[in-house]
Amino acid sequence: MGTMEFKKDANAVTIEMLLIVRPQKRKTVQRVQTDRETEISASHHSQGFQSDGNGNDRSQQPRGNGLPGQPVQMQPDEQAPVITSYTNEGTHVTVEVHPRNTTPQLFKKFSLGKGVRKLPSLTGLDNKGFQENGEGRVPLPGGKDLHAYPWDKSSLKSMTLDLQQFEKLDAYASKVSVKNSIEELVKALLREARNDLEKVRAIWMWICHHIEYDVAGFHNKGQRSCEPKDVLHTGKSVCEGYAGLFQQMCSVAGVRCMKLSGYSKGYSYRRGQSFTGDSDHAWNAVYLDGRWHLLDSTWGSGSVNDSCSKFTFQYKEFYFLTHPALFINNHFPDNSNWQLLKPALTLKEFESNMLYNSQFYNLGMLATHPETPIIQTVNGKATISIESRAPLLFMFKLQGTEEHGLMTLKKNGMKLEIYPQKTGNHKLQVFAKPAKGSEDHYNEVLEYTIECSSVDKNMCFPKDLRQPVGPSWFTERKGFLRPSHPEPIIHTNDGRCSITFTLGKDISILPSLHSDNTSLTEDMRRRHIMEIHRGNQTEFKIHLPHAGKFVLRLFAKKKSDPGNYNYIFNYLISCPNTEVKWPVFPEYYRNWAESYELLEPLAGLLPANRNVQFKLKLHSIAKAFVKGKDTSPLTLSKDGYWEGTCNTSGCTEVCVMVQENANLKFSYLLKYEVETQ
Repeated sequence: MGTMEFKKDANAVTIEMLLIVRPQKRKTVQRVQTDRETEISASHHSQGFQSDGNGNDRSQQPRGNGLPGQPVQMQPDEQAPVITSYTNEGTHVTVEVHPRNTTPQLFKKFSLGKGVRKLPSLTGLDNKGFQENGEGRVPLPGGKDLHAYPWDKSSLKSMTLDLQQFEKLDAYASKVSVKNSIEELVKALLREARNDLEKVRAIWMWICHHIEYDVAGFHNKGQRSCEPKDVLHTGKSVCEGYAGLFQQMCSVAGVRCMKLSGYSKGYSYRRGQSFTGDSDHAWNAVYLDGRWHLLDSTWGSGSVNDSCSKFTFQYKEFYFLTHPALFINNHFPDNSNWQLLKPALTLKEFESNMLYNSQFYNLGMLATHPETPIIQTVNGKATISIESRAPLLFMFKLQGTEEHGLMTLKKNGMKLEIYPQKTGNHKLQVFAKPAKGSEDHYNEVLEYTIECSSVDKNMCFPKDLRQPVGPSWFTERKGFLRPSHPEPIIHTNDGRCSITFTLGKDISILPSLHSDNTSLTEDMRRRHIMEIHRGNQTEFKIHLPHAGKFVLRLFAKKKSDPGNYNYIFNYLISCPNTEVKWPVFPEYYRNWAESYELLEPLAGLLPANRNVQFKLKLHSIAKAFVKGKDTSPLTLSKDGYWEGTCNTSGCTEVCVMVQENANLKFSYLLKYEVETQ
C-alpha cells in the first residue's frame, strides 16, 4: 500500500504512487553504508514507520547506496551477480551511440520452463532478485551492458518496434474480460501472443485498459490494497499495485520481470525541488531479447483531475518500453544500475534537469535550451529554444497570457524571447501541436520558472501582437515566399519601411496596421499601407503616423474564393523617433487595379496653392486626368508613365481619373485631400 502522487502530462494529470513496502523475511545483508544512509537507518529503525506527510505510515527497508566503493556483501551461501554503478560529473545524460549499421552485443536469450520462480519485489537500492531455469540465472544490469541502448534521438523505444504489428493483439488484449484468477487471465491473454514481446504487450495493454487508479484509496489508505489478486478483483489500485500485478502476470507468462522503486517527477513535483526520504513510485523492467526494458503501466493507464476525485482512462503508449535516455527524465530508480545508462545520472542531476513529458517526445521534439527548469533573466530578457524533428506549431503563456514575449517558428523548432514587465518569479508554459492534421488542441510540453530581477520597459509589446511573429515555414505554406524581412521585428528610424514577398498563385492579401497609442479608425490605419504588385511580387510601403510600436497584420484568401480573409501572420514594427508624423496614403477607389502603381505624390494630404507633380504607371487606358478646381491631363511618357501637374488652389480634394477608351465614361482611381489654409 502507499500514498499517491500524480504526474501532469500535457493538460492531463497522470497517476503516480508513494510506495510502501511490506517487511519481508529475507537473508541478512551486510553492507557498507554512506553517511546519508546511516542517518536514514538510525532515524527510522527505532520507529519502524515514518509519516509521509499525508497522515500515512510507511515501513522502512534498509537502502543501499549504488555508488562506487560501497560494495554489497552477502552471506557465503548466496552468490551475488556483479553489479557496477557509475556517477556522472556532467550535467546531461550521456548515451553511447552506435552507427546505424551496427548492432550492440546482446545477451543470450533464455527460455523458461514450467518451474519458474516468482521474482522478489525490489524493496530498496540493492534490487538483487533473479530468476533461474535450466540454463542459468537471469543477468541483472551491470557495467558491461549499460551501453547496449544506442540512441540517436530518433526513437522513443529501447528496442525497434513496429506498433502496427500489435494492432490485432492490442484490440484482443484490451477486450479480454477474465477476472476470476491471474492464471486464467494470463492464459486468455496469451492465446494471441507468440513470443515474449507479445506476452508483455498483451499484459501491458490489459492492465492499462482495465485497472483504474484508486482515487478513494488515495484519500483513505485503509480502502486500498496492492496485492495482485486484490487489484485484479477490484480493478483499481495505486502504483505499487499496478507494478505488482504486472510482475505477477509476467511471472505466470514465463517472462522475466522486476518491480522497481524510486523517485519520480509527478503531480506533487515542483521545479527544482530536492528528493529525500523513501521512494515515491513503482514501475517495472522486463527482460526481452537479452536486455532489460523499462515500462510504467500506472502512467500508461490514464489521468485524474486536479482534485484527484475522478480517474479517466487515457492510454499513453510512451511509457511502454521507453528508451532509458528518456525514462530517466522523470523516473530515478533506487539502484542507479536500473537507469540502464552509462554513465548514470546522479540524484542532484536528476533534480536539476529539465522535465520533459511524454507529449514533448511524442510530437518529435528533441532538445531545449536551456535545459534547466529555472531561468534567470539577463537585462530583463530570457530566451528559450526548442529543437524538433519536424515542423510544429507553438504557443506560450507567461502567467496565463500570451503577452511580453516574441515567438518565432523555425523549420525544426522555435525560439521564444520573454520580457517580463514585473520583477519576481513568472510561470512560463510552452504548448505545441502537429503542423499537419485535424488536431486543433495544443498540448503543454514544457514549463519553466522565469526569475526576473530587472524589467526592460522598452520591450513592452502592443496588445494586438499575435504569436508567433514574423514569416516562417508556415507562412511559406500559405504562399508568402522569399520575404525581404525574415526577422519578426522591423526597425525604422524615419517611420518608413518597405516589405516585399513573392506570392503564390491566386492569393489576395489584406494588410492592417495596429498600435496601442493611436486613435485612428480602421480605414485610416489601412491607409498608412500602400500595396504594390509587380508580377508575382508584392510590396507593402508603410508610413507610420507617429513613433512607437506597431503591428502589421497580414490576411489572405484565394482570389477565386468569395469568402472572408484569414489571418496568416504579423510583424512588429518599431520606431523610436518622436519627430515622425507621416500622413496617410491617398484613398483608393474600386477601379484601382493591382497592376497599377503610384510613384508620386505618395502623401494623401496635398499642400494648398501648389503645383503638384503626378506620376503613375497605368495599363490599358486611353486617357488620364487629375481634377482639382480645374482638370489637367496626364501624358504618357516614353518610359510608360503617366505624368503631369495639378494646382491645388481653390479646392479641398484632388482626384485621379482615367478613361479606358473614347466611348467610356471617366473612372475615379485615387482621391487626395488638400490642406486647409
